[in-house]
Amino acid sequence: MKTAPRQSAAADGITLLRISLGIMWIAHALLKLWVITLARTATYFASVGLPSVLAYPVFAAELLGGLALTPIMMAAAVVHAGNGWVHTSLNGGWEYPVFLSVASVALWLIGDGALAAMRSTRFALR
Repeated sequence: MKTAPRQSAAADGITLLRISLGIMWIAHALLKLWVITLARTATYFASVGLPSVLAYPVFAAELLGGLALTPIMMAAAVVHAGNGWVHTSLNGGWEYPVFLSVASVALWLIGDGALAAMRSTRFALR
């Protein structure tokens, strides 16, 4: 009996990173929808000086894909830079926005993985 060739450990790692990052983005979108609620998210945005209406496209971007939110997360990292390292620091920290930004850019640079559901035709650095 022939078996399919084994994927490399790198391909397995990339797949794991894709799945975990996707779950993280979706989890944050669903948190806004089901726990915090979009109305309270909009109120929070207004309390920190952002237009409250931005809560809705942010929710959509998180739900539809991490890559769409990468520039916003880079800006979030800059905004949080003076607040300390971890998110539990007073006023939040910057490690989480930086991680999401770096992981999203890394996956964009890597391109389609071995287990991609659909091959993209977008530019990828390979």
